[in-house]
Amino acid sequence: MGPMAAQSAAPAAARAAQAAPSAPTSVDLKVPNKKGTVKFAVIGDNGTGEREQYEIGEQLAKIQTTFPFDFVIMLGDNLYGSQNPRDFVKKFEDPYKALLARDVKFYAALGNHDNQENRFYKPWNMNGERFYTFKKDRVRFFVLDTDYLDQPQRQWIERQLRESTDDWKIAYFHHPLYSSAAAHGSQTDLKLILEPLFVKYGVNAVFTGHDHVYERIKPQQGIYYFVEGSSGKLRPGDLRKTALTEVGNDRDQAFMIVEVDDNELHFQAITRTGKTIDSGTLAQQEKPKPAPVATSGAKP
Repeated sequence: MGPMAAQSAAPAAARAAQAAPSAPTSVDLKVPNKKGTVKFAVIGDNGTGEREQYEIGEQLAKIQTTFPFDFVIMLGDNLYGSQNPRDFVKKFEDPYKALLARDVKFYAALGNHDNQENRFYKPWNMNGERFYTFKKDRVRFFVLDTDYLDQPQRQWIERQLRESTDDWKIAYFHHPLYSSAAAHGSQTDLKLILEPLFVKYGVNAVFTGHDHVYERIKPQQGIYYFVEGSSGKLRPGDLRKTALTEVGNDRDQAFMIVEVDDNELHFQAITRTGKTIDSGTLAQQEKPKPAPVATSGAKP
């Protein structure tokens, strides 16, 4: 190779190195990582097929070897752009290949960029349903389709919440009831419908995406809210830290790991480079007292 070729090859190599995913760094776990607890990861707005999504997939796979979560909840916009068979490979199967090989399960909610037919995609464990519920030990999850919150779905979620006797109730879906991001922000119409049900039936925590930031909301009517819409997409500078914001980040893609113990929820938000941007422990709230049963007639 002549001098001219060597000179042209150097910038190309530099560009290739810059584009290649960086090796995941070690993450200092802030969660207890106890045996017998419910452990899971959280990703939202992830389905880009781009380098940052793959880097988060690498971080998840590395963390899972020491923090053995066995499932991941997906907060919608699981695929962006075209959604044909090869897109499911590029934007889901390949980024999370190591986790899928370890039989880690993914449970998806639909977002506004998702094709409704994707609910039949088996690895997302939706079983063809737009909204559904599943249980992990003492924790029940309620998954909604907030892109089309029709009357049958409203009736379903109230019935499911009312009948649930599980110790922990966690809801997740795409559009945030509370958000300080400028692009979308709090979805007031959904809040008017869902929040009274969440309060009445004792939902403990809610995870949403849609806004391409990470935000932990200050408790609202006793409920813990998280926005995690930055696991693939990112909108830098979009977060307006308001009175709602406990902690927020709009500078790098991120994901969460969560551990639910007897009466505590432990969480850690981590960027694609392994930096912890938030962590903490939330105490389980008191269950709402059942409404008194009305009686009539004279005493015997």
